[in-house]
Amino acid sequence: MGYFEVILMGIVQGLSEFLPISSSAHLVFTSNICKLFNGMETVYNAQEVFLDIVLHFGTLVAVLIYYRKEILQIIKALSTAVKTRNFSTVEAKLGIYLIVGTVVTVLIAYPLHDIAEFLVFSPMAVGVLLTFTGFLLLFSEYVSKNILEKKSILDLKTAILIAIAQGLAALPGFSRSGLTISTGLLCGLDRSASARYSFLLSIPIILGASMVYPFIKLDLREVAQFDFLLLSIGALVSGIVGYFCIKYFIKFVSKFSLKIFGIYCLIVGAAMTALFYIVK
Repeated sequence: MGYFEVILMGIVQGLSEFLPISSSAHLVFTSNICKLFNGMETVYNAQEVFLDIVLHFGTLVAVLIYYRKEILQIIKALSTAVKTRNFSTVEAKLGIYLIVGTVVTVLIAYPLHDIAEFLVFSPMAVGVLLTFTGFLLLFSEYVSKNILEKKSILDLKTAILIAIAQGLAALPGFSRSGLTISTGLLCGLDRSASARYSFLLSIPIILGASMVYPFIKLDLREVAQFDFLLLSIGALVSGIVGYFCIKYFIKFVSKFSLKIFGIYCLIVGAAMTALFYIVK
């Protein structure tokens, strides 16, 4: 894999991590299409697996920078709440919801780990799951449109349901932001609140995966042989693109429907399913 492919995948990751179109699906599609054009076998080596982790780490840095003030407020509120035993503030409750949501996500996602790894090698199946994401986005917009009084404040039940959706999104093709934002809409949250919680909830999961996965699944002696300049460029590109994607997507969802992303997922999912069915 060369610099062009890594930069391309960094751009794809930065855009698709926060847009509800499944970053994992687009990384699978991009990698496999590049290999088809280069006449290579559509298999993954250890450095490519590690590249996926590094690209996600880049977008993690982006969300940390964008929400740095809110994250500090949540940490301070939780610290104060523990000392005073008063968790009634909005920020303290949000901190508790993020902790509970992270635990629920892990409980759902961990048993799906082997299936997720299998799907990385099956772009056709990933395409099918992406079409499901498209249908869910369209359905949630339809339901949300008919909810007259939308909430801007999260509650525990909604936080848990969103976390379950994030856990299911461990499967490539199920968009993490797509499933979590859609679940928020179905629970009566407005789009801005759904997107905000979705991005905040992604932080501990991406951080945990970035730190733990390499030690569990990769031979550290092999990791030492990787091209870290190449990997660093990918992370930098995904971080920069991801930051601006968050910034403008938040503005977009506060004013416009997510239908365009639902239609996009349907078209791309169907096209990739057909393409990889033909070339398999």
